[in-house]
Formats: sequence, structure tokens, C-alpha cells
Amino acid sequence: MDASLEGKRAGRATRARVSPLSPTVFLRRNAGKTIPLVAVIMLAVLLVAAIIALIDSIPYSIRTIYDYSKEMVGITPRGDPTATPRFVEEVKQSSPVPIGRVMICRATSTQVQSIVGKWPYAVLGLERPDIEYFLQRQGSRGLQGRLPEPGRPEVIVSRPVAKNLGLVIHDPLAPQKQRAKAIVQRPEDTDAYSPYPVRVVGIADTDRWLMVGTVEYMRANHFPPVDLALVFAKNKADQPKLDKWTLDHFKGRRAQVYAYSKVRKESDTMFDTLFKILNVVIGTLVIIITVMMAMLINIYQSQRLVEFGLLQAIGYTKKQILRRVLTETVLVVIGGWFLGLGMAVVALKVADIVLMAPKAFALEIFDQKAYLYTIPLPMCILVVAAASVLLRFRKFDPVGVVERRLV
Repeated sequence: MDASLEGKRAGRATRARVSPLSPTVFLRRNAGKTIPLVAVIMLAVLLVAAIIALIDSIPYSIRTIYDYSKEMVGITPRGDPTATPRFVEEVKQSSPVPIGRVMICRATSTQVQSIVGKWPYAVLGLERPDIEYFLQRQGSRGLQGRLPEPGRPEVIVSRPVAKNLGLVIHDPLAPQKQRAKAIVQRPEDTDAYSPYPVRVVGIADTDRWLMVGTVEYMRANHFPPVDLALVFAKNKADQPKLDKWTLDHFKGRRAQVYAYSKVRKESDTMFDTLFKILNVVIGTLVIIITVMMAMLINIYQSQRLVEFGLLQAIGYTKKQILRRVLTETVLVVIGGWFLGLGMAVVALKVADIVLMAPKAFALEIFDQKAYLYTIPLPMCILVVAAASVLLRFRKFDPVGVVERRLV
């Protein structure tokens, strides 16, 4: 019994030692008033981060579709099909980095599904040894099925392409509906044309988007008869340097150069206007949320005038009370911001699983740009809230507050 009483006294003594100027006292004891403020900030941060990340996933997804071009640079002549060998010879003689391999191939067009709808994509036609090297260079960890036979309407695709288009490996014994899912090009499809149905015979285990057939089939069935040269740097780290040199070397000439840096630049330029509009939207949202939070904090502090008056009446200075209030405001705003970032990560993971992954769309959950966009929100709220508190304390009269309380 005595031990129990001693424990209670110790608990009361500990609670008594808690300073009334501790910034967590009011927040803990008045959770019903604190939580709504934190929730508003959290939801605002969640909204901004999620919107930016989802919008930014559009160019990011498109760049991911063409990620395979990081491994090589493509060169094709404009209007002169005999120029390809000359271009290849120029690259071999003048390249600033050692060349690992040069492939002479053909390409046909098809379409894949992107976030913004159908998107053009190339089916490369390579010779058998080049296909094996190409897969190895693209980080393929294995192949389900087999490689296409030379001269036959067959292709291999990668896992993302198979998922995106709902493709399966061709099985001649499967029902007609199942066999139709193995066709990537057909005579009646104007967006993915081939004079014969082109079937999937293998799926490469790689994260890169790939569609590869045989050059023999394309030379026999697809026009115009223009060869494309794919040039691979011997060292992967040298590929960006080779890409830049090739773009500069063939600039202004009758040649078309395909390089990843060009794809990235075009994708960024394409959505530049969209992000300018988004900046206006986010700026407007920040202003609205900031004004709303200033009003809420003003009401929040007005409800505590008696508390401030009593604290000053029992000997605490205005400076001490002001420091406590500002610290509380910082804790509420920063706490709401961190919770909002955490909720944004959870929401984006759910969006990735439910919306993006089924079609192999790319979403960067930890998109740095998305989270940087949220920084102005807590900063503006802190500035406005601090100004509101300072203005209120300039005209604060603790004696009048206590007198009204006693009356």
C-alpha cells in the first residue's frame, strides 16, 4: 500500500516538474485542437507531392520506354540509302572512344501504350549474333522461349513490353483467342503494320523496353530499303561521349542521329508548358493553404488568450511566452510537413501498384522534384503564422485578460 502511494506521489511530482513553457504541453493536452491543424498541412503536402510526382511520371515513363537507346547511338541517311556504309566508316575512323560493335539493321514502326495514349515505338531487325549481343548489352538475365528464326515473321520482346501490350509467347496449339495475344504486327493494323502476322516467340528478362526481330524478314518485307547503323561504345561509360560526338559530327548533314540525350531533351521540352501551368496551380494552392492556415492559427491562438494572460500574470515574460508559441507553431508545421511526405510516399506506392505497374508505366516514388515542390508550403505557413502571432502579442494586455477572466 505504501509503495503504491509513493508511486503516485512520484508520478505527481514528475508531472509537476513539467514546465508550463514546454512547447509540447499544450499540444499533448489539447490534441483535439492540434491534430486538425497538423492534418490540414499534411493533406496539403500530400496533394502537392502526389500531383507533381504523377505529372512528372509522364516524361519519366517516355524516357523509360526509350532507355534501351542509352547503350548505343543510331545513324541513318536521309534520302540516300547508299550512305550508311560511309557513315559507319567515318565513325570508325574518327570516333573519340573505342568502338565495341557496329550493327547494320532495319527497323519498322509499331505502337505501345504510354500514360498519354498510344506512343510510337521501333521494332529492330538484327542478325542472329547481333541479337545475342544486343540482349546481353541491355542487361537481359535470360530468355523465356527462343530467338526468332532468320527470315520468319517472329520477334522477341522484353517483360515490360509484354506486360504493356498483354503479349504472350506464341503457342500453335493454344485457342485462337490466346494465339491472337502473341501477335505484335499484322496486315490489317495501320499503326503496327506487317504483311504477315508477326508473332512473339520469346520474352527477355530485362527491365528495358525491347522488340527485336530478324533483319532478313524486314529486308524482304518492309520498305524503304534503308539500313540503320547502331554503334556501341566498347566501354559503356563512354557511350554518352560517343553520342555527343556523333550528334555534333553529323549536324547539318543528310543524316538522322538517334541518341538518348536527344530523347531526354525532347521529352523535357515537350512537357515544358505543362509544368509552367503546374507551377501556377501549385503557387495558387500554396497561397490558398497559407491564408487558410493563417486564419486557423489566428483563431487557435485567440482561444488561448486566457492561458497567455495567466502565464504572464504569474511571472513569465512576454518574450518567454512568445518563444513557446513560436516553437509550438514550428512543431505543428514541420510535423505536418513530415507526415505529409510520409503519406505521399504511401499514396504513390499504392498508385504505382494499382495504376502504373499493370501497364509497366514508370513512376518515381521518391521523385526529388515532387518533394522539393512541397518546401514552399511549410515555409510560407511558418512566415505568415509567425507574423500573425507577433502582431497579436504586440497589443497583448495580460491584465485586461485576467480581469475579464475574474469577472
